[in-house]
Amino acid sequence: MNYDKQTSKIKKSIFILAHEAGDIYFYYNYKKLIKNQWSSLKELESSQEKQLVHLIEFSYKNIPYYHKVFRSLDLLPEDIKKIRDLEKLPILTKDIIRNNWNEFLPANINKMKFYKRATGGSTGTPLKFRLSKADRFLGGALLYRGWGYGGYRLGAKMIFLAGASLDIGPKSNILKKGMEFARNIKKFSSFDMGSNDLQRYSDIANTFKPEFIRGYASSIYFWARWLENSREQIYSPSGLFCTAEKLYPSMRNKIRQVFNCEIYDNYGLNDGGVSAFECSEHCGLHIDTERGIMEIVSEDGTQIERGEGHILATSLFNYALPFIRYDTGDIGYLLDSVCSCGRKYKLLREIIGRTMDLLITPEGKVIHGNFFDDIIMIENIREYQIVQESLEKVIIKLVSGDGFDDNCLLKIEEIIKKRSSGWQIEFRLLDKIERTKAGKSKIIINNLTNNNIYNLLFQDVNI
Repeated sequence: MNYDKQTSKIKKSIFILAHEAGDIYFYYNYKKLIKNQWSSLKELESSQEKQLVHLIEFSYKNIPYYHKVFRSLDLLPEDIKKIRDLEKLPILTKDIIRNNWNEFLPANINKMKFYKRATGGSTGTPLKFRLSKADRFLGGALLYRGWGYGGYRLGAKMIFLAGASLDIGPKSNILKKGMEFARNIKKFSSFDMGSNDLQRYSDIANTFKPEFIRGYASSIYFWARWLENSREQIYSPSGLFCTAEKLYPSMRNKIRQVFNCEIYDNYGLNDGGVSAFECSEHCGLHIDTERGIMEIVSEDGTQIERGEGHILATSLFNYALPFIRYDTGDIGYLLDSVCSCGRKYKLLREIIGRTMDLLITPEGKVIHGNFFDDIIMIENIREYQIVQESLEKVIIKLVSGDGFDDNCLLKIEEIIKKRSSGWQIEFRLLDKIERTKAGKSKIIINNLTNNNIYNLLFQDVNI
């Protein structure tokens, strides 16, 4: 066995052991998923429906909110056996969960292992939720299988360019280095994308020589534009995975041109337990069935077989807080064709409802809008919206919750100032955030569309 193969085998072993320290069944489940990807759609949906029956019965018996919903609709658990039967149930929203938080607490929560999580999402309405440990690791196994559609192997070298939603957040340096070593990755922050930062990222990438890169679509696109404008050379990985935002064709083309590799679009939600991954045929995103049920529905909540609709998610294994027909806030286009790769999963042609959220500081730094999620979600904020009026001025609109005071504002401003001392922060405390005609409140509004810097960055993106 040559040196490279031996090193790859060792890295894979370390990678698996690191994950099995959290879930002893991780690798077993991963191998099952690898085999499962070639099952027929009938087999895949049959397994979904068997797990759906268990989830519905558990929710009816253990979650007060769902018990009340079933009683009010004169339904019993046995009335929900098929995916189509989900239409009998109402759509679940973040507001419903937030306003009925105590009623979503399972009767046997003390016997469960779970993580506390929070998500801001595209609506700008933060939501705290519980994620069961087993469900989290199942999501990880699905993620690695999905990357495998683009050639990824467990333990392969990878660079992340993203924020907290991709597990890039404040950790001790020792813990961070230990996690990066065990997973054979390097993590770059999308909250720091000034010229010096991007030069450092590029230098590390050229030394590290990643086999794959993963990150927010807009962040990777911006890196590609910087590399092109700076005439910097970058090591070419085998593939690049974009996630969290809509990947526009012009963005894909530019990233492919600069990094000289294939681009794969990904979609995933931990709160809803749904995910979809693009394969090498680029015929659409394969919708995973093993962890959740993704419905594409019309305005009245009716499931559609083809076309554009709202994405609803039912998490099949998150017993710590079951999401049933959860409104993700995203819009997708469902195809009725089958990919030529041989996998039988249904296909999303594209995610329509995700947008690019970047802000620019007076110092010329580009910061991903998800940075504000990490600050505001923990500060008793019910809703928020970030408006960049100019390079120097940023308005933060807030709808506050219980326990909010001036100290919260000072803390938020202090953290923001660490990213840019040149920003003038204006807080506006409101009773509600103005919504779009679709009933959403956009989290980031960047009014720099006529600014020369903004045009330089995004002149070839057709939104």
